[in-house]
Amino acid sequence: MNSPTAVRIGVDLGGTKIEAIALSRIGTIVWRERVATPNTSAASIYDAIAALVLRGEKAVGASCTVGIGTPGSLSPRTGLLRGSNTVVLNGQPIKQEIESRLAREIRIANDANCFALSEAVDGAGKGAQSVFGVIFGTGCGGGIVIDGKIQNGLHAIAGEWGHNPLPWPMDDELKGKGALDCYCGKSGCIETWLSGTGIAKHFLDGSIATKDIVARAAGGDAVAEDYLQRVEDRIARALATVVNLLDPETIVLGGGVSNIDRIYANVPPLLPKYVFSEFVETKVLKNLHGDSSGVRGAAWLW
Repeated sequence: MNSPTAVRIGVDLGGTKIEAIALSRIGTIVWRERVATPNTSAASIYDAIAALVLRGEKAVGASCTVGIGTPGSLSPRTGLLRGSNTVVLNGQPIKQEIESRLAREIRIANDANCFALSEAVDGAGKGAQSVFGVIFGTGCGGGIVIDGKIQNGLHAIAGEWGHNPLPWPMDDELKGKGALDCYCGKSGCIETWLSGTGIAKHFLDGSIATKDIVARAAGGDAVAEDYLQRVEDRIARALATVVNLLDPETIVLGGGVSNIDRIYANVPPLLPKYVFSEFVETKVLKNLHGDSSGVRGAAWLW
């Protein structure tokens, strides 16, 4: 497809796949390709990304800016990647290596930041001055976008909301009772309660997937229904801390848990119990771009 209007390429670097797209000036996807993430070495991953970008540019007939979204972040001190679930890349100069292969500057951001940017630019948060994006997946990531710009923070950890403790814990949510240890070394992190895996682990014996808990509740299972109401209260408590700290206009939810439609009806009415305001008008919305939000946000880094 020859598309001279394509000006941006976005790359979503995942643990099992690498996806790349080309966006037109108005945000239309004009090219897309996915490949398996090589597992042999960091160099093989750099080569795969560079090859994808060059194939994309050939397909659209234009030289494009390049943005990459990845789990983890670049250390402001060393410039090396940290916190990636593609562990072979941790401690590596990923930005410099890919720039060397493409002979140009690229931009790299955390995948949750890319999600938030995508939804702020032309997604569910379009038109809002401030957007907090949440990914409820295997973990709980977050990103902050104000006036269309990602807020990285001094340590490049702005939005790492999932590694704060679940606020206002009930007796059975305390350490030594219901709280679970988190891989970060702490106990009772929001991620351990509200990620898709966390929700499943806290229901009965932990052998039922989150989507099946939702199906049981919809089918009239009183135990599942009671549990989901507790999950919704936990989401409200967790989001209330975001509102109390950042007061965003819009909170956009992504990841598998965001597909639980009842959240959008049941969580907002709970927020006034926990937000330090006499009224709460914060919008809590489902993402518009679904699984494409991350890669779109990477393209919008330019």
